[in-house]
Amino acid sequence: MASRNTHFAEEGEDAGAAGNGASGGGRAEAGAEDELTIEQLAGKTGMTVRNIRAHQSRGLLPPPTIRGRTGFYGGEHVTRLRLIAEMQADGFNLKAIDRLLAGAGAGSTEELLGFKRALTTPFEQEAPEFLDEADLPARFGDAYEGKLLAKSIKLGLLAPVGQGRYEVPSPTLLSAGEELARLGVAPEATIRVLEQLSRHSEGVAEAFVKLFLEQLWRPFEAAGRPDERLPEVREALERVRPLASEALLAVFQRKMTRAVEQAFGRELERGAEGRHRSRRH
Repeated sequence: MASRNTHFAEEGEDAGAAGNGASGGGRAEAGAEDELTIEQLAGKTGMTVRNIRAHQSRGLLPPPTIRGRTGFYGGEHVTRLRLIAEMQADGFNLKAIDRLLAGAGAGSTEELLGFKRALTTPFEQEAPEFLDEADLPARFGDAYEGKLLAKSIKLGLLAPVGQGRYEVPSPTLLSAGEELARLGVAPEATIRVLEQLSRHSEGVAEAFVKLFLEQLWRPFEAAGRPDERLPEVREALERVRPLASEALLAVFQRKMTRAVEQAFGRELERGAEGRHRSRRH
């Protein structure tokens, strides 16, 4: 990680921002990304000067380049502050952020930002829809209330937003439930199946995360997280999710075909035996 020295003539930075006499001040005022005073850096990143200095004191931000009495910041500082802000917004504490940034060399923060986004970006996120509670019985049957509604919220099918309205995070999943209702499947039976799907899908997700950690991330960690390997680790993370989806779909299709054949085979045998007994009597 870059030097944690935070004594970088802060008074000079303020003076350089306030006046135009400091060397390079005109270029900084022009807003070139590699010629930013601390105030300009704050404006560009949406972070306060106080927080920027606090991050410097913690060693999360490299010191600026000093010319005369003025400190100047560049693209690396902008990217790193954006990474810090995004990670904080996602719930990471400063200790976790420090661990991620530890050992990051100059120019590698952009890759770290890309890795973080690959890590936290939702997988093929759908555009949510909204509906009124009064619409539920018409779409899913009169029984869709009370416990069924509570279970739907618990499963994440619906999210209350107030005033009797609900957000539908996955319209595709809710549409599948609606189609099953039209086919005559009771809503409570559909909810039970979705509960099973949720449990099994969670197990599949955990298996693929474990695979990534054991086979890719931990060897990368053991090697000291070399900067040159970060792009391939990020690419692997980006590919794991669609690969998991493709593998799950392929296995499911085979299992579904087999389950249907076996179940209906048993039903046909049972029906044939029943007709045979009827003829004998």
